[in-house]
This record gives sequence, C-alpha cells and structure tokens, in this order.
Amino acid sequence: MSIPSRLGLLRDPDFGRLFVATALGQLGDRIIFLALPLVAIVALNADEFQVGLLTAMTTTGSLLVGLPAGAWVDRMRKRSVMIGTDLVRALVLLTIPMAWWAGLLAIWWLYAVALVHGVLTVFFDVAYVSYLPHLVGRGKLVEGNSKLSAIRSVTSISGPAVAGPMVGWAGAPATLVASSVGMALSGLLAISIRKREQKLEPSEDPQLRRDIKEGLKFVLKYPVLRATILGDAIFNLFLVMYQTMLLVFLEREMGLGSFGIGLILSGMGCGALVGALLATRLSKRLGQGPVIWLAPLVTCPLTVLMPLARPGGSVYAAAIGLAALSLGGVVRVVAQASFQQALTPDRLMGRMGATARFVSWGGIPLGGVLGGACGSVFGATATLWIGAAGMMLSFLPSFLSPLRTMRKLPEGKASEPVRTVQPGLPRAREL
Repeated sequence: MSIPSRLGLLRDPDFGRLFVATALGQLGDRIIFLALPLVAIVALNADEFQVGLLTAMTTTGSLLVGLPAGAWVDRMRKRSVMIGTDLVRALVLLTIPMAWWAGLLAIWWLYAVALVHGVLTVFFDVAYVSYLPHLVGRGKLVEGNSKLSAIRSVTSISGPAVAGPMVGWAGAPATLVASSVGMALSGLLAISIRKREQKLEPSEDPQLRRDIKEGLKFVLKYPVLRATILGDAIFNLFLVMYQTMLLVFLEREMGLGSFGIGLILSGMGCGALVGALLATRLSKRLGQGPVIWLAPLVTCPLTVLMPLARPGGSVYAAAIGLAALSLGGVVRVVAQASFQQALTPDRLMGRMGATARFVSWGGIPLGGVLGGACGSVFGATATLWIGAAGMMLSFLPSFLSPLRTMRKLPEGKASEPVRTVQPGLPRAREL
C-alpha cells in the first residue's frame, strides 16, 4: 500500500490539525490521570476514601450537566465549544501548582478543581464527538475514529512515561503545569482549523427540557444503542472501582515509585495503540456487531493478573492484563462510536452523545466512591478483584442484543428518528 493511501485522512489539513490538537490535549489529560491522584496520595497523604472521592469528583460533571450539555452543544458551533473549554481547563489546572507554591493546597482544592475540570470536559467531549462527522463526512467515520484513537493511544503511552519522571523530579503539583500547557496548545491549534460549520438554524421554540427529551427518545428507541450504552455503564462503573485503587495498590502495596507506576500506565497505552491499529481490521473480520461484545469478553478476564501480583517483577508481568484491557476497550469504542455517529442525524448528534455519556458515565462517580469505600474496608487488593469481576459482565448487554450476529452495522441517518423511519434504515425492532 502506498504512503498516501496509508495516510488517508491525514492528508486533509484540517483533519491533520484536529489530529495534532487531539495529541496535545490527550497528552495533558494523561498526565492529569497520573499526577492528580499522586498529588493527593503523596503531597497531601490522602487516605483511600479521599482518593476515591477525588476520582468521583473528576466525573461528577457527567451527572450534573450530562443531559443539558447535549442540548446546549447542539445549539452552538462545536469547534468554538472545543476551543473555549480547552483554554479554560488549562487555566483551572494552573491553580493547583500555584496553590502548592503558595502553601495553600488542600484536599478540598483538588476536589474543586476536579469538579470544574470535569464539567468542562463534558462539554468538550460532547462537542468533539459531534464535530467529527462534520469534518470528515459520515463515510469516513471509522477511519477518522481509528486514527484519532491511535494518537490518543500514543499519548497514553507517552503521557505516563513523561509524567512519572516529572513527578519524581519536580513533584506531582508542578507536573500539572505540563497538562495545562498541553490543553492550551490544543485549543490554540483548533483555532487554525479552516473548515467552518454551517450556520445553525435557530429552533422555532427552543426548550431545554423538550430538547433533552427528544435526545433520550432517540437513544432509547433503538435496542442496539441501548445495549452499547448499558454495556459501557457496567464497564465504566467497575473500571473506575478498579482504577481508583490501582495507584494505591501500586504505590503502597507493590512499593512502586512514580517512575514504575508511569511504566505500568504506559503499558496500558501500548495496548490501546495496538487496539486502535487493529480496530478496523477486526471489525471487518469478526463483524462490527460481534466485535463490540467479543472485545470485553476476551480481554476483561486478564485484569485479575494484577491483584495476583506480588512485589517484584511479577507486577510488571501483570501489566499485560491491563494492556489487553486497553486493547479491547479501544476496539469496542471505535466500533460502537462509529455506529452511533453514522446512525444519528446532525441535529441530534450532541444530544445523542450527551445522553450516551450521561448513562454510560453516570456510574463513574459512584464507582470512585465505592472503590474508595471498598479500599478502606477490604483493602486495595480485594477492590481490584471486585472491579475485575464486574468488568467481565460488561459484554452481556451487547451479547443479548441483535449485535450478537450483526456483522455489518446500519448506515445512514434518520431526519426525524422519533416519529419516522427513513428508507434503508432498519426499524427499531430490527436493531
């Protein structure tokens, strides 16, 4: 295959700018993933429950503004939302190192920053998912999602690898400066994207409650959409329980420093990168429906390797299970995200994404609290076992739906999905 063919969408200047902006923003996000909990664990000596509560605060935004965010984003230009939220998140993160240097940093400060940052991230993510079909067209969604997943996976490798030594050298609070810079550069680069969205037609009678209800009806109408979102909800609840105690387990029970923890998390990024590179091929070979449930069924059981590990080399061997988990997660997400985007009409794209996020991410704050509570009562190792067992169940909703045998997912969009069915689009009972 020629080099231009391999580049595909990367030859498009605007997609290339979004690609680089994604890399910079995700690099900052991956540094936060390691550095923010370590600020609590190392700099503030937080206990297990406080670490769990911090994890919950980072995702509470999905519950607070998850549904209205979709209705609001559908009324705005998505690129502008992405730029604004990136720049404001960069400023919010800067307050942590500033408070640390001033001797004012406390756990409640971390909670506040995590909450504000999480709310802004909801708006960014809804706009980001809604913007891609406009930028690349619906026929290239799988390729676009695969390439963006690949660069996010690369940053999942490089982010912890960079953050680990930085935390050891400069301290966890100071490391967040790098996160702030990455997000600021991402926002500034998005400004340079030349392709403009069409001017939005104002609603004759805009009502927030009605718009939210319309988005909910669209998602709930199709059994396939319900299945993917419910599977995500189960997976995310137990994944966060697992991740909440993972850093505590590695730092306090395995005796790893920030560099060793960074290597473990980089290994997860390697799995995600392989998943992004294989996602399109696996979808074609296994079928776009079956790959959504086969990915978690095959990879989630390997997460039990980590609680089986002992101090020493075995903990790095157990990281293979985490890499496999990331591989399966990316394969699943690419397949179902491309399907959701292809099925959803433009005017409902933000509400579909927000509704899916609200349901699938709604349990994440609960997972953080449960993870912290279980860690305090049963210990970090037992919590990893509980999280691993729960993630194994996440394949069931898709397996018990028409996705079990649906080799090719439906394409096209319905202009009025709640009331009519367009020619060529399978009816709700078929999905």
